Amino acid sequence: MDILTISNLWKRFGEKEVLKGVNLNVPEHSIFGFIGKNGAGKTTIMKSILGLLEIDAGEILVAGEKVKYGQTKTNRHIGYLPDMPEFYSFMTPYEYLKFCGEVTGMDSADIKNRSEELLKLVGLGEERRRIKGFSRGMKQRLGIAQALLNRPKLLICDEPTSALDPIGRKEILDILLAAREQTTILFSTHILSDVERICSDVAVLNDGKIVVQGALSEIREMRTSEDFLESLFLEVVDK
Repeated sequence: MDILTISNLWKRFGEKEVLKGVNLNVPEHSIFGFIGKNGAGKTTIMKSILGLLEIDAGEILVAGEKVKYGQTKTNRHIGYLPDMPEFYSFMTPYEYLKFCGEVTGMDSADIKNRSEELLKLVGLGEERRRIKGFSRGMKQRLGIAQALLNRPKLLICDEPTSALDPIGRKEILDILLAAREQTTILFSTHILSDVERICSDVAVLNDGKIVVQGALSEIREMRTSEDFLESLFLEVVDK
């Protein structure tokens, strides 16, 4: 079953066509790497999935429900981590998750249990400092915990490892691998090694279209280079 289906998606900004009939299928419980150079339209697609951007044509389904611009009904299925998440810096990680749970109407006992579970998952279970003292990597980890709080069917991460050092990138990738047991993960990136490390499926966006899509293992079988994903990416973006 596909948790996300995008059919013939078109989007224009002024005279520029950003998306040109995008078709994308994300299988349930996959870690789906969404690859494209900066400015390729990855964020535009993600905002469209969230109903934050009005599309010109096409259809988006999340868990079988149609996404409608300006309406957030389908967002109950989605957790979202932007590339630079923002928080109330005076709170501790637990206080922030508790606040988010209360805003969304979660039961108090569920908030406590879920917050403790997720903070342990992302390595912040013993952290008592205020968020204002957190590094970029710690904020990314807290952002993942917040995005998973409501048990979403789809977790969308926009460039989650960009601007992190190698250790920070490894920590985030390990967390995403662990989170796969709870949800389906779609993350955009231009860091190809991250995709090869954890993804089960992949799609490459170029010139407003999906030019390659499928299981990573199947795509790998069609390539002979050890750096097959890098060679594939360079091949499609240079066309």
